[in-house]
Amino acid sequence: MPEHQTIEWKESWHDEFLEWICGYANAYGGTLYIGKNDNGDVVGLSDKDRKKLLESIPNKITDTMGIVADVNLLYEGKLQYIEIIVDKYPSLISYHGKYFYRSGSTMRAITGKELDKAILKSQGRTWDGMPILKLQVTDLRREAIELFKEKALRRHRLTEEETRVDDIILMENLHLIDEEGYLIRAAMLAFYKDPEKWVTGSYIKIGYFGDSDSDLKYQDEVHGSLIEQIDKAVDLVYTKYLKALIYYEGIQRIEQFMFPQEAFREILLNAVVHKDYSACNPIQISVYEDKIYIWNDGEMPSELDSTEKLFEKHSSKPYNPKLANVFFKSGMIEAWGRGFDKIKDACAKYNGRLPEYNISASGIMVLCKACDKYLDLLNEDEDSYLGQSDQDNDQDVTKMIIAFCKQPHSAKEIMEYIKINDRSFFRRHYLNPMIKTGQLKMTIPDKPKSGNQKYYV
Repeated sequence: MPEHQTIEWKESWHDEFLEWICGYANAYGGTLYIGKNDNGDVVGLSDKDRKKLLESIPNKITDTMGIVADVNLLYEGKLQYIEIIVDKYPSLISYHGKYFYRSGSTMRAITGKELDKAILKSQGRTWDGMPILKLQVTDLRREAIELFKEKALRRHRLTEEETRVDDIILMENLHLIDEEGYLIRAAMLAFYKDPEKWVTGSYIKIGYFGDSDSDLKYQDEVHGSLIEQIDKAVDLVYTKYLKALIYYEGIQRIEQFMFPQEAFREILLNAVVHKDYSACNPIQISVYEDKIYIWNDGEMPSELDSTEKLFEKHSSKPYNPKLANVFFKSGMIEAWGRGFDKIKDACAKYNGRLPEYNISASGIMVLCKACDKYLDLLNEDEDSYLGQSDQDNDQDVTKMIIAFCKQPHSAKEIMEYIKINDRSFFRRHYLNPMIKTGQLKMTIPDKPKSGNQKYYV
């Protein structure tokens, strides 16, 4: 039997292996063999060591960790060795005040925010399900509760009778009051007028950027209860930050945005539900002329680690399940992971690209690229300016860019190489069309405004 995450071989015993036993108890359980070499061959223990270890190991495990492990004596021919079987424990186990966890082939200490999450998980709790002792139902914002009821009725998630109950009963029915009678964090985030009083960074930050990632033109912040933040943020982005380009079909005047509003709304709702609020960072929306970035300091389930997997059928595992239930009851989000189906459908109706997800330890970054129709209209606005370059010259410059971008380069580096100073002209005349036709591809930065996206062929 080879070594893997639940099996380890050791030739002799050292007390530091108690950390491994602690790690097994906190992970998936495991077995530690004493008297085997790195190849799994039995090398045996002396009679003296065997007798001593059979007595001392069980006592050390119990005395230092308060758990019981099976310690067995095994034989292979005349050689004897010890088997230590550790079960997975429902509660978090510490060794001398430290917590260890077996991950893959390594043992590591659990500290900080990760430790807090592990303790909550071992108790069957989540961060958004923890109580807030000084918050009363009467402290919640009346307008936020009424907005919730209105949305829930409109989407038939609650009946008229269910919305006419007292606020305390409503909170209990939404599972926002714990067994001791205290409101939990999800209630505070969803309905309190100023959730930042308890959780720093529980707001949405929006910025518009010009010709460079450091060129911040203007910005806004959306505060208040999360139920109200979503509508405010979506309205603000689509009235102040995004420009609708106009075209006509016959006599009908049509407004064309770069990205469908329904899809943007779903992405923002996902950010709210999956955000790690304990990190104290706001959701950030960065708007550019031809793209939008939405970033949040959150997590997706480990099996959903790519754009492709997110848009396949999958179960719903929100990072904040209590908060997600509030948004589901309001009708603002779907259950069973169907929010990504709504994004896909909205983008298809818009003839637009699906958003691209970059999921990393630093958070979740979503890139929403402008649809083809929007880029066509945007480029048409530059026709008079584009007349300054003849077709042959354009083709030569395009070839130069393709040759230069066999290795990833930033927009600034490309401009310096082809000797163009006007960034707006460069983006509209060369960069955007080349991305649209697939001649160039773009990396996705880990965080907005980082300025580290690059272009390559």
